[in-house]
Amino acid sequence: MVTTRQARQRTGKRRDRRGRGMRGPLYPSSVPAARSRSQRFDALVLEALEPIEQRWHTELTQLDVAVDEVPEVDVTSPETVVWGDDMVVDSNVPLARLVPASADRRGEPTRARIVLYRRPLEARARNGTDLADLLHDVLVEQIASYLGLDPGVIDGN
Repeated sequence: MVTTRQARQRTGKRRDRRGRGMRGPLYPSSVPAARSRSQRFDALVLEALEPIEQRWHTELTQLDVAVDEVPEVDVTSPETVVWGDDMVVDSNVPLARLVPASADRRGEPTRARIVLYRRPLEARARNGTDLADLLHDVLVEQIASYLGLDPGVIDGN
């Protein structure tokens, strides 16, 4: 018997299109495997920052930590791109930047912040442990630059 499309839709059957199974998430949202790459990176940043923040909490109250995908480049020619002193650079690829406290366009004060660039950092790491170590090293270097101290003092060595 031939039925119309409307009649088939009313029956309530849901198609298993092309035999691939029902559509939907592979993991429940409560499982850590369901997190996106950026969410996992943010968790690694917090994990790397925690021991530093515990030790230097009072000095870091006016410092924010942010994550961007990639750095913004004003000049498109690779020969003329020069990164400032506030950047942590590996093979001319910026990994992080320390933005000092200043005023915004409206003249309101802004807090100092460390901006970590997720994609270049992930590209430099071989695995999750290597990425966590790299994040820790970059954060130590940037916080030392912010406080005007030696990185060994920040790290506790």
